[in-house]
Amino acid sequence: MAGAGPVGLVAALLLARSGVPATVLEAADRCEPIGSKAICFQRDVLDVLDRAGCAERMIARGVTWTTGRTYYRGTELFAVTFPDSGRSDVPPWINISQAEVERYLRELADAEPLVDVRYGHRVTGLHQDADGVQVRANGPDGEITVAGSHLVGADGPHSAVRRLLGVRFPGRSFDDRFLICDIRADLPFPNERRFYFDPEWNPGRQVLVHQCPDRTWRIDWQMPAGYDFEAERASGALDDRIRKITGDAPYEIVWASVYRFHQRCAETFHRDRVLLAGDAAHLYAPFGARGLNSGVQDAENLAWKIAFVRRGHGSERLLASYDAERRAAAHENPAVTTRTMEFLVPQTPEERGQRLTTLEAALTDPAARTLIDSGRLAEPYWYLDSPLTTPSGPVDGFPRAAGAVRPPLPGVLCPDGPCVVDGRETRLRRLFGTGFVALAAGGERCARIREPAAGVPVAVHALDVIDTTGVLRTALDAGPDTVHLVRPDGHLAAVLPSFDPGAFAAALRRACGRA
Repeated sequence: MAGAGPVGLVAALLLARSGVPATVLEAADRCEPIGSKAICFQRDVLDVLDRAGCAERMIARGVTWTTGRTYYRGTELFAVTFPDSGRSDVPPWINISQAEVERYLRELADAEPLVDVRYGHRVTGLHQDADGVQVRANGPDGEITVAGSHLVGADGPHSAVRRLLGVRFPGRSFDDRFLICDIRADLPFPNERRFYFDPEWNPGRQVLVHQCPDRTWRIDWQMPAGYDFEAERASGALDDRIRKITGDAPYEIVWASVYRFHQRCAETFHRDRVLLAGDAAHLYAPFGARGLNSGVQDAENLAWKIAFVRRGHGSERLLASYDAERRAAAHENPAVTTRTMEFLVPQTPEERGQRLTTLEAALTDPAARTLIDSGRLAEPYWYLDSPLTTPSGPVDGFPRAAGAVRPPLPGVLCPDGPCVVDGRETRLRRLFGTGFVALAAGGERCARIREPAAGVPVAVHALDVIDTTGVLRTALDAGPDTVHLVRPDGHLAAVLPSFDPGAFAAALRRACGRA
Protein backbone atom coordinates (compact mmCIF):
# COMPACT_ATOMS: atom_id res chain seq x y z
CA MET A 1 0.00 0.00 0.00
CA ALA A 2 1.34 3.43 -0.90
CA GLY A 3 -0.20 6.32 1.02
CA ALA A 4 -1.42 6.49 4.63
CA GLY A 5 -4.22 8.96 4.03
CA PRO A 6 -7.85 8.01 4.67
CA VAL A 7 -8.18 5.92 1.49
CA GLY A 8 -5.01 3.91 2.08
CA LEU A 9 -5.77 3.32 5.75
CA VAL A 10 -9.37 2.25 5.07
CA ALA A 11 -8.14 -0.20 2.43
CA ALA A 12 -5.53 -1.63 4.82
CA LEU A 13 -8.05 -2.00 7.66
CA LEU A 14 -10.61 -3.71 5.43
CA LEU A 15 -7.95 -6.10 4.13
CA ALA A 16 -6.99 -6.89 7.71
CA ARG A 17 -10.62 -7.65 8.50
CA SER A 18 -10.40 -10.35 5.82
CA GLY A 19 -7.15 -11.65 7.28
CA VAL A 20 -4.86 -10.06 4.67
CA PRO A 21 -1.75 -8.29 6.03
CA ALA A 22 -0.85 -4.89 4.59
CA THR A 23 2.32 -2.79 4.68
CA VAL A 24 1.58 0.91 4.16
CA LEU A 25 4.39 3.15 2.89
CA GLU A 26 3.82 6.86 3.59
CA ALA A 27 6.21 9.45 2.19
CA ALA A 28 5.56 12.02 4.93
CA ASP A 29 6.80 11.71 8.48
CA ARG A 30 4.23 10.92 11.11
CA CYS A 31 2.70 14.12 12.44
CA GLU A 32 -0.71 15.45 13.35
CA PRO A 33 -2.83 16.05 10.21
CA ILE A 34 -3.12 19.77 9.47
CA GLY A 35 -6.32 21.53 8.51
CA SER A 36 -9.72 20.00 7.99
CA LYS A 37 -9.81 19.42 4.19
CA ALA A 38 -12.91 17.31 3.49
CA ILE A 39 -15.68 17.57 6.07
CA CYS A 40 -18.85 15.94 4.63
CA PHE A 41 -19.33 12.18 4.99
CA GLN A 42 -22.29 10.50 3.32
CA ARG A 43 -24.46 7.76 4.85
CA ASP A 44 -23.30 4.92 2.59
CA VAL A 45 -19.66 5.86 3.13
CA LEU A 46 -20.25 5.80 6.89
CA ASP A 47 -21.26 2.15 6.42
CA VAL A 48 -17.82 1.47 4.89
CA LEU A 49 -16.15 3.32 7.75
CA ASP A 50 -18.25 1.27 10.16
CA ARG A 51 -16.68 -1.85 8.71
CA ALA A 52 -13.27 -0.19 9.07
CA GLY A 53 -14.06 0.45 12.74
CA CYS A 54 -14.57 4.19 13.25
CA ALA A 55 -18.08 5.21 12.13
CA GLU A 56 -19.69 5.10 15.57
CA ARG A 57 -17.02 7.44 16.90
CA MET A 58 -17.45 9.73 13.90
CA ILE A 59 -21.23 9.90 14.25
CA ALA A 60 -21.04 10.61 17.98
CA ARG A 61 -18.53 13.39 17.35
CA GLY A 62 -19.77 14.86 14.07
CA VAL A 63 -22.54 17.33 13.31
CA THR A 64 -25.52 15.59 11.71
CA TRP A 65 -27.48 17.44 9.05
CA THR A 66 -30.43 16.49 6.90
CA THR A 67 -31.25 19.72 5.02
CA GLY A 68 -29.50 21.77 2.37
CA ARG A 69 -30.82 25.27 1.59
CA THR A 70 -30.06 27.43 -1.44
CA TYR A 71 -30.41 31.23 -1.44
CA TYR A 72 -30.21 34.01 -3.99
CA ARG A 73 -29.41 37.49 -2.65
CA GLY A 74 -30.85 36.66 0.75
CA THR A 75 -34.00 34.93 -0.51
CA GLU A 76 -34.37 31.19 0.02
CA LEU A 77 -35.10 29.51 -3.29
CA PHE A 78 -35.49 25.90 -2.17
CA ALA A 79 -34.45 23.29 0.37
CA VAL A 80 -33.49 19.66 -0.12
CA THR A 81 -34.12 17.30 2.80
CA PHE A 82 -32.65 13.84 3.27
CA PRO A 83 -35.30 12.22 5.45
CA ASP A 84 -34.72 9.30 7.76
CA SER A 85 -36.67 6.61 5.95
CA GLY A 86 -36.67 4.39 9.00
CA ARG A 87 -34.45 1.86 7.22
CA SER A 88 -31.13 2.91 8.76
CA ASP A 89 -29.93 4.45 11.99
CA VAL A 90 -27.00 6.03 10.15
CA PRO A 91 -27.55 9.77 9.49
CA PRO A 92 -27.67 10.90 5.85
CA TRP A 93 -24.74 13.31 6.37
CA ILE A 94 -22.32 14.25 9.08
CA ASN A 95 -19.71 17.00 9.16
CA ILE A 96 -16.40 16.19 10.79
CA SER A 97 -12.86 17.17 9.93
CA GLN A 98 -10.93 14.80 7.67
CA ALA A 99 -7.94 15.40 9.95
CA GLU A 100 -9.89 14.02 12.91
CA VAL A 101 -11.04 10.98 10.92
CA GLU A 102 -7.43 10.34 9.90
CA ARG A 103 -6.46 10.28 13.59
CA TYR A 104 -9.16 7.65 14.26
CA LEU A 105 -7.92 5.54 11.34
CA ARG A 106 -4.30 5.83 12.47
CA GLU A 107 -5.24 4.64 15.94
CA LEU A 108 -7.06 1.65 14.46
CA ALA A 109 -4.07 0.85 12.23
CA ASP A 110 -1.68 1.12 15.20
CA ALA A 111 -3.80 -1.41 17.09
CA GLU A 112 -4.15 -3.83 14.15
CA PRO A 113 -1.37 -6.48 14.03
CA LEU A 114 -1.96 -7.09 10.31
CA VAL A 115 -1.33 -3.44 9.38
CA ASP A 116 2.24 -2.07 9.34
CA VAL A 117 2.38 1.67 8.60
CA ARG A 118 5.86 2.99 7.80
CA TYR A 119 6.07 6.77 7.80
CA GLY A 120 8.89 8.63 6.05
CA HIS A 121 9.11 6.01 3.29
CA ARG A 122 8.83 7.46 -0.21
CA VAL A 123 8.12 4.98 -3.03
CA THR A 124 10.84 5.18 -5.69
CA GLY A 125 10.38 2.07 -7.80
CA LEU A 126 8.25 -1.01 -8.40
CA HIS A 127 8.47 -4.27 -10.28
CA GLN A 128 5.69 -6.78 -10.80
CA ASP A 129 5.62 -10.27 -12.24
CA ALA A 130 3.55 -13.42 -11.98
CA ASP A 131 4.67 -13.94 -8.38
CA GLY A 132 3.79 -10.50 -6.99
CA VAL A 133 4.99 -6.91 -6.64
CA GLN A 134 8.26 -5.59 -5.26
CA VAL A 135 8.26 -1.95 -4.14
CA ARG A 136 11.39 0.12 -3.45
CA ALA A 137 11.20 3.03 -1.03
CA ASN A 138 13.62 5.49 0.54
CA GLY A 139 13.25 5.60 4.31
CA PRO A 140 15.07 7.04 7.33
CA ASP A 141 17.57 4.15 7.23
CA GLY A 142 18.08 4.08 3.47
CA GLU A 143 16.42 2.14 0.67
CA ILE A 144 14.20 -0.83 1.43
CA THR A 145 12.27 -3.32 -0.69
CA VAL A 146 8.83 -4.57 0.29
CA ALA A 147 7.26 -7.55 -1.47
CA GLY A 148 3.59 -8.41 -1.64
CA SER A 149 0.92 -9.95 -3.80
CA HIS A 150 -0.58 -6.59 -4.88
CA LEU A 151 0.08 -2.87 -4.61
CA VAL A 152 -2.51 -0.16 -4.03
CA GLY A 153 -1.49 3.35 -5.03
CA ALA A 154 -3.45 5.65 -2.73
CA ASP A 155 -0.69 8.24 -2.63
CA GLY A 156 -2.58 11.32 -3.72
CA PRO A 157 -2.80 13.52 -6.81
CA HIS A 158 0.97 13.49 -7.37
CA SER A 159 1.04 9.70 -7.07
CA ALA A 160 4.46 8.09 -7.39
CA VAL A 161 2.78 4.75 -8.14
CA ARG A 162 0.80 6.21 -11.03
CA ARG A 163 3.95 7.85 -12.41
CA LEU A 164 5.98 4.61 -12.13
CA LEU A 165 3.23 2.74 -13.98
CA GLY A 166 3.32 5.33 -16.75
CA VAL A 167 -0.44 5.90 -16.44
CA ARG A 168 -1.61 9.22 -17.84
CA PHE A 169 -3.80 11.54 -15.73
CA PRO A 170 -5.71 13.64 -18.27
CA GLY A 171 -8.13 16.40 -17.36
CA ARG A 172 -8.11 20.10 -16.67
CA SER A 173 -7.52 22.63 -13.93
CA PHE A 174 -9.59 25.76 -13.39
CA ASP A 175 -8.37 29.29 -12.70
CA ASP A 176 -11.03 30.36 -10.22
CA ARG A 177 -9.93 30.36 -6.60
CA PHE A 178 -11.89 29.30 -3.54
CA LEU A 179 -11.13 30.55 -0.05
CA ILE A 180 -11.83 28.23 2.88
CA CYS A 181 -11.89 29.48 6.44
CA ASP A 182 -12.77 27.25 9.36
CA ILE A 183 -13.74 29.66 12.11
CA ARG A 184 -14.78 29.03 15.69
CA ALA A 185 -17.72 31.21 16.69
CA ASP A 186 -21.29 31.17 17.96
CA LEU A 187 -23.40 31.81 14.86
CA PRO A 188 -27.19 31.80 14.51
CA PHE A 189 -27.24 29.22 11.68
CA PRO A 190 -28.86 25.79 12.25
CA ASN A 191 -27.19 22.44 11.50
CA GLU A 192 -27.63 22.43 7.73
CA ARG A 193 -25.82 23.10 4.47
CA ARG A 194 -26.40 26.67 3.29
CA PHE A 195 -25.46 27.79 -0.21
CA TYR A 196 -25.69 31.47 -1.15
CA PHE A 197 -25.70 32.81 -4.71
CA ASP A 198 -24.64 36.45 -4.94
CA PRO A 199 -25.02 37.36 -1.25
CA GLU A 200 -24.35 40.96 -0.27
CA TRP A 201 -21.19 39.75 1.48
CA ASN A 202 -19.74 38.26 -1.74
CA PRO A 203 -21.44 40.05 -4.67
CA GLY A 204 -21.49 38.19 -7.96
CA ARG A 205 -20.10 34.99 -6.49
CA GLN A 206 -21.01 32.17 -4.08
CA VAL A 207 -20.58 31.31 -0.42
CA LEU A 208 -21.11 27.92 1.26
CA VAL A 209 -21.57 27.56 5.04
CA HIS A 210 -21.39 24.31 7.04
CA GLN A 211 -21.31 23.67 10.78
CA CYS A 212 -18.63 21.36 12.21
CA PRO A 213 -17.92 20.14 15.76
CA ASP A 214 -16.63 22.45 18.52
CA ARG A 215 -18.57 25.53 17.34
CA THR A 216 -16.52 25.49 14.14
CA TRP A 217 -17.96 26.70 10.85
CA ARG A 218 -16.64 25.94 7.38
CA ILE A 219 -17.08 28.99 5.13
CA ASP A 220 -16.15 28.64 1.47
CA TRP A 221 -16.04 31.75 -0.75
CA GLN A 222 -15.68 31.73 -4.52
CA MET A 223 -12.94 34.25 -5.41
CA PRO A 224 -11.61 35.77 -8.63
CA ALA A 225 -8.65 34.12 -10.38
CA GLY A 226 -6.12 36.69 -9.14
CA TYR A 227 -7.15 36.56 -5.47
CA ASP A 228 -4.23 37.14 -3.05
CA PHE A 229 -4.99 35.67 0.38
CA GLU A 230 -1.88 36.99 2.12
CA ALA A 231 -2.49 40.52 0.89
CA GLU A 232 -6.11 40.41 2.05
CA ARG A 233 -5.14 39.12 5.48
CA ALA A 234 -2.39 41.72 5.90
CA SER A 235 -4.69 44.59 4.93
CA GLY A 236 -7.43 43.59 7.35
CA ALA A 237 -9.86 42.91 4.50
CA LEU A 238 -10.09 39.24 5.51
CA ASP A 239 -11.48 40.29 8.89
CA ASP A 240 -14.00 42.51 7.10
CA ARG A 241 -15.00 39.57 4.88
CA ILE A 242 -15.58 37.27 7.85
CA ARG A 243 -17.38 39.98 9.85
CA LYS A 244 -19.99 40.27 7.12
CA ILE A 245 -21.09 36.76 8.14
CA THR A 246 -20.31 36.68 11.87
CA GLY A 247 -21.30 40.25 12.68
CA ASP A 248 -19.94 41.40 16.03
CA ALA A 249 -19.61 37.85 17.40
CA PRO A 250 -16.07 36.94 18.52
CA TYR A 251 -14.40 34.46 16.22
CA GLU A 252 -11.13 32.58 15.80
CA ILE A 253 -9.67 31.31 12.53
CA VAL A 254 -8.91 27.62 13.04
CA TRP A 255 -7.61 26.97 9.53
CA ALA A 256 -7.58 28.79 6.21
CA SER A 257 -6.60 27.79 2.70
CA VAL A 258 -7.00 28.88 -0.91
CA TYR A 259 -7.41 26.24 -3.59
CA ARG A 260 -8.06 25.71 -7.28
CA PHE A 261 -10.11 22.76 -8.36
CA HIS A 262 -9.23 20.07 -10.87
CA GLN A 263 -11.08 17.43 -12.89
CA ARG A 264 -8.81 14.51 -13.75
CA CYS A 265 -9.16 10.75 -14.20
CA ALA A 266 -6.39 8.19 -14.70
CA GLU A 267 -6.56 6.35 -18.01
CA THR A 268 -6.72 3.09 -16.06
CA PHE A 269 -7.13 2.21 -12.37
CA HIS A 270 -5.66 -1.28 -12.70
CA ARG A 271 -2.54 -2.64 -14.30
CA ASP A 272 -1.87 -6.30 -13.54
CA ARG A 273 -1.23 -6.44 -9.77
CA VAL A 274 -1.30 -2.66 -9.14
CA LEU A 275 -4.43 -0.61 -8.46
CA LEU A 276 -4.95 3.15 -8.11
CA ALA A 277 -7.44 4.62 -5.65
CA GLY A 278 -8.63 7.96 -4.32
CA ASP A 279 -6.87 11.11 -5.53
CA ALA A 280 -4.22 9.01 -7.24
CA ALA A 281 -6.96 7.77 -9.56
CA HIS A 282 -9.30 10.75 -9.87
CA LEU A 283 -9.75 14.39 -8.90
CA TYR A 284 -13.11 16.15 -8.81
CA ALA A 285 -14.32 19.67 -8.31
CA PRO A 286 -15.37 19.98 -4.65
CA PHE A 287 -19.05 20.50 -5.42
CA GLY A 288 -21.13 17.78 -3.75
CA ALA A 289 -18.48 16.22 -1.48
CA ARG A 290 -17.52 13.58 -4.04
CA GLY A 291 -13.75 13.36 -3.55
CA LEU A 292 -13.09 11.58 -0.25
CA ASN A 293 -16.46 9.82 -0.24
CA SER A 294 -15.67 8.26 -3.63
CA GLY A 295 -12.13 7.40 -2.51
CA VAL A 296 -13.42 5.42 0.48
CA GLN A 297 -15.71 3.48 -1.87
CA ASP A 298 -12.66 2.76 -4.06
CA ALA A 299 -10.94 1.31 -0.99
CA GLU A 300 -13.80 -1.04 -0.16
CA ASN A 301 -14.22 -2.18 -3.76
CA LEU A 302 -10.57 -3.16 -4.14
CA ALA A 303 -10.14 -4.61 -0.62
CA TRP A 304 -12.68 -7.41 -0.93
CA LYS A 305 -11.48 -8.27 -4.42
CA ILE A 306 -7.82 -8.52 -3.41
CA ALA A 307 -8.84 -10.68 -0.42
CA PHE A 308 -10.91 -13.00 -2.63
CA VAL A 309 -8.13 -13.38 -5.22
CA ARG A 310 -5.56 -14.14 -2.52
CA ARG A 311 -7.80 -16.80 -0.98
CA GLY A 312 -8.53 -18.41 -4.35
CA HIS A 313 -12.21 -17.43 -4.37
CA GLY A 314 -11.88 -15.01 -7.28
CA SER A 315 -10.01 -14.86 -10.56
CA GLU A 316 -7.83 -12.09 -11.97
CA ARG A 317 -10.96 -10.99 -13.84
CA LEU A 318 -12.39 -10.11 -10.44
CA LEU A 319 -9.47 -7.76 -9.86
CA ALA A 320 -9.86 -6.31 -13.35
CA SER A 321 -13.49 -5.47 -12.55
CA TYR A 322 -12.18 -2.84 -10.12
CA ASP A 323 -11.24 -0.69 -13.10
CA ALA A 324 -14.56 -1.30 -14.87
CA GLU A 325 -16.63 -0.40 -11.81
CA ARG A 326 -14.69 2.43 -10.21
CA ARG A 327 -13.73 4.20 -13.43
CA ALA A 328 -17.41 4.20 -14.38
CA ALA A 329 -18.10 5.88 -11.05
CA ALA A 330 -15.16 8.23 -11.63
CA HIS A 331 -16.60 9.32 -14.97
CA GLU A 332 -20.07 9.85 -13.49
CA ASN A 333 -18.77 12.13 -10.73
CA PRO A 334 -17.04 14.72 -12.96
CA ALA A 335 -20.00 14.65 -15.33
CA VAL A 336 -22.15 15.80 -12.40
CA THR A 337 -19.62 18.28 -11.00
CA THR A 338 -18.89 19.74 -14.46
CA ARG A 339 -22.56 20.64 -14.84
CA THR A 340 -22.39 22.24 -11.40
CA MET A 341 -19.22 24.11 -12.33
CA GLU A 342 -20.81 25.44 -15.50
CA PHE A 343 -23.58 26.97 -13.41
CA LEU A 344 -21.45 28.16 -10.49
CA VAL A 345 -18.47 29.43 -12.49
CA PRO A 346 -19.75 30.42 -15.97
CA GLN A 347 -16.91 30.95 -18.42
CA THR A 348 -18.57 33.05 -21.14
CA PRO A 349 -20.85 36.11 -21.20
CA GLU A 350 -23.64 33.89 -22.55
CA GLU A 351 -23.27 31.42 -19.65
CA ARG A 352 -23.18 34.27 -17.12
CA GLY A 353 -26.28 35.82 -18.63
CA GLN A 354 -28.13 32.50 -18.60
CA ARG A 355 -27.28 31.93 -14.95
CA LEU A 356 -28.46 35.40 -13.95
CA THR A 357 -31.71 34.95 -15.88
CA THR A 358 -32.32 31.60 -14.18
CA LEU A 359 -31.65 32.94 -10.68
CA GLU A 360 -33.88 35.98 -11.20
CA ALA A 361 -36.68 33.79 -12.56
CA ALA A 362 -36.35 31.38 -9.62
CA LEU A 363 -37.43 34.11 -7.19
CA THR A 364 -41.01 33.69 -8.43
CA ASP A 365 -41.06 30.62 -10.69
CA PRO A 366 -40.78 27.17 -9.05
CA ALA A 367 -39.98 25.60 -12.44
CA ALA A 368 -36.87 27.77 -12.79
CA ARG A 369 -35.60 26.52 -9.42
CA THR A 370 -35.15 23.04 -10.88
CA LEU A 371 -32.51 24.49 -13.23
CA ILE A 372 -30.34 25.79 -10.37
CA ASP A 373 -27.31 23.65 -9.61
CA SER A 374 -25.60 24.38 -6.29
CA GLY A 375 -23.92 20.96 -6.14
CA ARG A 376 -25.53 17.51 -6.46
CA LEU A 377 -24.42 15.70 -3.33
CA ALA A 378 -22.38 12.48 -3.42
CA GLU A 379 -24.05 9.08 -3.62
CA PRO A 380 -22.93 5.50 -4.35
CA TYR A 381 -22.58 4.45 -7.97
CA TRP A 382 -24.66 1.67 -9.52
CA TYR A 383 -22.83 -1.22 -11.24
CA LEU A 384 -25.58 -2.22 -13.68
CA ASP A 385 -23.08 -2.89 -16.48
CA SER A 386 -20.40 -4.54 -14.35
CA PRO A 387 -19.05 -7.89 -15.55
CA LEU A 388 -19.81 -9.15 -12.03
CA THR A 389 -23.53 -8.29 -12.17
CA THR A 390 -26.14 -10.83 -13.25
CA PRO A 391 -28.79 -8.76 -15.08
CA SER A 392 -32.39 -9.29 -14.07
CA GLY A 393 -33.98 -7.65 -17.10
CA PRO A 394 -33.94 -4.44 -19.15
CA VAL A 395 -32.70 -1.32 -17.34
CA ASP A 396 -33.75 1.27 -19.93
CA GLY A 397 -35.93 3.07 -17.39
CA PHE A 398 -33.36 3.07 -14.60
CA PRO A 399 -33.32 6.52 -12.94
CA ARG A 400 -29.81 7.85 -13.57
CA ALA A 401 -30.36 11.50 -12.62
CA ALA A 402 -28.28 12.76 -9.68
CA GLY A 403 -30.08 12.20 -6.39
CA ALA A 404 -32.82 9.97 -7.83
CA VAL A 405 -34.05 7.00 -5.80
CA ARG A 406 -32.53 3.81 -7.23
CA PRO A 407 -34.63 0.64 -7.31
CA PRO A 408 -33.05 -2.51 -5.79
CA LEU A 409 -31.76 -3.93 -9.07
CA PRO A 410 -28.58 -5.97 -9.50
CA GLY A 411 -25.62 -3.61 -9.31
CA VAL A 412 -27.30 -1.15 -6.94
CA LEU A 413 -26.20 -0.81 -3.32
CA CYS A 414 -28.40 -3.02 -1.16
CA PRO A 415 -30.83 -1.02 1.01
CA ASP A 416 -30.44 -1.08 4.76
CA GLY A 417 -32.90 -1.84 7.52
CA PRO A 418 -33.31 -3.32 10.97
CA CYS A 419 -33.01 -7.05 11.44
CA VAL A 420 -32.56 -9.66 14.16
CA VAL A 421 -29.79 -12.25 13.77
CA ASP A 422 -29.30 -14.99 16.38
CA GLY A 423 -31.50 -13.05 18.79
CA ARG A 424 -29.43 -9.86 18.42
CA GLU A 425 -30.87 -6.66 17.01
CA THR A 426 -28.70 -5.19 14.26
CA ARG A 427 -29.12 -3.82 10.74
CA LEU A 428 -28.66 -5.51 7.39
CA ARG A 429 -25.54 -3.69 6.22
CA ARG A 430 -23.66 -4.79 9.31
CA LEU A 431 -23.83 -8.33 7.92
CA PHE A 432 -21.69 -7.35 4.92
CA GLY A 433 -17.93 -7.01 4.55
CA THR A 434 -15.92 -10.22 4.26
CA GLY A 435 -18.11 -12.59 2.25
CA PHE A 436 -21.27 -12.79 0.19
CA VAL A 437 -24.71 -12.69 1.80
CA ALA A 438 -27.73 -14.50 0.37
CA LEU A 439 -31.24 -13.44 1.41
CA ALA A 440 -34.21 -15.74 0.81
CA ALA A 441 -37.53 -16.66 2.34
CA GLY A 442 -37.77 -19.74 4.51
CA GLY A 443 -35.24 -21.88 6.32
CA GLU A 444 -35.53 -24.89 3.98
CA ARG A 445 -34.66 -22.81 0.94
CA CYS A 446 -31.71 -21.29 2.79
CA ALA A 447 -30.33 -24.75 3.52
CA ARG A 448 -30.43 -25.57 -0.20
CA ILE A 449 -28.63 -22.31 -1.11
CA ARG A 450 -25.55 -23.33 0.84
CA GLU A 451 -24.96 -26.33 -1.42
CA PRO A 452 -23.84 -24.54 -4.65
CA ALA A 453 -21.55 -22.06 -2.84
CA ALA A 454 -18.63 -24.44 -3.54
CA GLY A 455 -16.27 -23.08 -0.91
CA VAL A 456 -16.98 -19.38 -1.51
CA PRO A 457 -17.92 -17.68 1.79
CA VAL A 458 -21.70 -17.09 1.62
CA ALA A 459 -23.76 -16.30 4.73
CA VAL A 460 -27.38 -17.28 4.14
CA HIS A 461 -30.24 -15.56 5.98
CA ALA A 462 -33.97 -16.19 5.85
CA LEU A 463 -35.88 -12.93 5.52
CA ASP A 464 -38.82 -14.61 7.27
CA VAL A 465 -36.59 -14.92 10.33
CA ILE A 466 -34.42 -11.80 10.38
CA ASP A 467 -36.88 -9.24 8.97
CA THR A 468 -39.16 -8.93 11.98
CA THR A 469 -40.62 -5.58 10.88
CA GLY A 470 -41.10 -6.25 7.15
CA VAL A 471 -38.96 -3.23 6.30
CA LEU A 472 -36.32 -5.27 4.46
CA ARG A 473 -38.76 -7.17 2.26
CA THR A 474 -40.37 -3.88 1.22
CA ALA A 475 -37.03 -2.16 0.57
CA LEU A 476 -35.76 -5.12 -1.45
CA ASP A 477 -39.08 -5.53 -3.28
CA ALA A 478 -38.76 -9.20 -2.33
CA GLY A 479 -41.33 -11.74 -3.45
CA PRO A 480 -42.14 -15.02 -1.71
CA ASP A 481 -39.49 -16.91 -3.73
CA THR A 482 -36.93 -14.18 -4.46
CA VAL A 483 -33.25 -14.76 -3.72
CA HIS A 484 -30.92 -11.76 -3.35
CA LEU A 485 -27.16 -12.30 -3.61
CA VAL A 486 -25.19 -9.44 -2.03
CA ARG A 487 -21.48 -8.80 -2.56
CA PRO A 488 -19.09 -8.13 0.33
CA ASP A 489 -19.25 -4.40 -0.45
CA GLY A 490 -23.04 -4.39 -0.18
CA HIS A 491 -23.90 -4.15 -3.87
CA LEU A 492 -26.51 -6.57 -5.19
CA ALA A 493 -24.81 -9.13 -7.43
CA ALA A 494 -28.02 -10.87 -8.50
CA VAL A 495 -31.76 -10.88 -7.82
CA LEU A 496 -33.20 -14.26 -8.76
CA PRO A 497 -37.01 -14.67 -9.05
CA SER A 498 -36.73 -18.08 -7.37
CA PHE A 499 -34.03 -20.42 -6.17
CA ASP A 500 -32.45 -22.58 -8.81
CA PRO A 501 -29.14 -24.23 -7.88
CA GLY A 502 -27.64 -23.76 -11.32
CA ALA A 503 -28.71 -20.13 -11.65
CA PHE A 504 -27.45 -19.31 -8.15
CA ALA A 505 -24.11 -21.01 -8.76
CA ALA A 506 -23.74 -19.16 -12.07
CA ALA A 507 -24.49 -15.79 -10.41
CA LEU A 508 -21.96 -16.52 -7.66
CA ARG A 509 -19.29 -17.55 -10.18
CA ARG A 510 -19.95 -14.41 -12.17
CA ALA A 511 -19.70 -12.22 -9.05
CA CYS A 512 -16.30 -13.81 -8.31
CA GLY A 513 -15.04 -13.10 -11.83
CA ARG A 514 -15.30 -16.74 -12.86
CA ALA A 515 -18.13 -16.50 -15.38
